[in-house]
Amino acid sequence: MNKGNSKEQHLLFAKTTNQLVWQLLEKKRRTPEEEEMMIESAHASYFHWLKAGSRVHHQRGLWLVSRVYAAVKDASNSLHYARKCLELTKRYPKEMEDFDLAYAYEANTRAGFLSKCSGDGKKYFALAKTAGEKISDPENKNIFFNDFKFNQLIKCFSNAGPSEKPT
Repeated sequence: MNKGNSKEQHLLFAKTTNQLVWQLLEKKRRTPEEEEMMIESAHASYFHWLKAGSRVHHQRGLWLVSRVYAAVKDASNSLHYARKCLELTKRYPKEMEDFDLAYAYEANTRAGFLSKCSGDGKKYFALAKTAGEKISDPENKNIFFNDFKFNQLIKCFSNAGPSEKPT
């Protein structure tokens, strides 16, 4: 790899793999091979953001890896990366956007949901909702609450039981 272009190449790879992950996440049905590609691409995207991005990119990369594991119903890995995402978000709050904290809590909520509505999930559900309400830009707030699948999570964390798990 040419050292002069290294950062540019990492940025290109980070963006390309990120786009692939979103294409796969948005599919209604994925083959096992596509799910594996989605997992590997999320990790690749995160790796390249580590090489060329800021702490915000690192945080969002961790969120994406957690999100992908949630999509394939891997609660343990989803929770692992969700916790790392929240830890980074709290360590560098001044470098984050207001929605980054909401999404860090959302990742922990989603992982908790996969873990049979765990106590931590309930705690993070309330924190995500509160952080989401504090998002200043109305469009970003709307995007967050659409992503959050709020109604499905209410069913889980109000002890009514989920009809389907959000991914």
